[in-house]
Amino acid sequence: MIIKSLEHLNFFSKKIAENLLKPDCVLLFGEIGVGKTTFTRNLINYLQKRENIKLTEVLSPTFNLLYEYEFSAFKVMHYDLYRLKSVKETRQLGIFNEKDSSIKIIEWPELIKDNVADKIELKFSHSKKKDERNLEIKGYGRWKNFKIDEL
Repeated sequence: MIIKSLEHLNFFSKKIAENLLKPDCVLLFGEIGVGKTTFTRNLINYLQKRENIKLTEVLSPTFNLLYEYEFSAFKVMHYDLYRLKSVKETRQLGIFNEKDSSIKIIEWPELIKDNVADKIELKFSHSKKKDERNLEIKGYGRWKNFKIDEL
């Protein structure tokens, strides 16, 4: 699929957000500057608007590794694993210790080796056109048959 603009990415983020349940996991692949954090910002801000929560600035947690966002029925855990170098380091974070209580969004998940039942992988890449992005979607568990025909 091709993401044609920032508005299109925002629409796509909303579609994913509308289908998220705890303990879903969203894995975001792609090089720096391709739109992973923008996707996450759109998704979290959409959930905040939906619950009438003050919008927060959603940044990439590259230095902190994790930012948490509280909602009435769940929590979103936004991870950025860019700086990690081993599977052992990812396991020490305890990402999957709270299996039922949170939705996880993970940028740079290449080192994740844990078996996650309900996950969607989004692989962003640059397109020939400046404002477009290529996007590959692969779902597992309840996301396996997820279709985004409306885009």
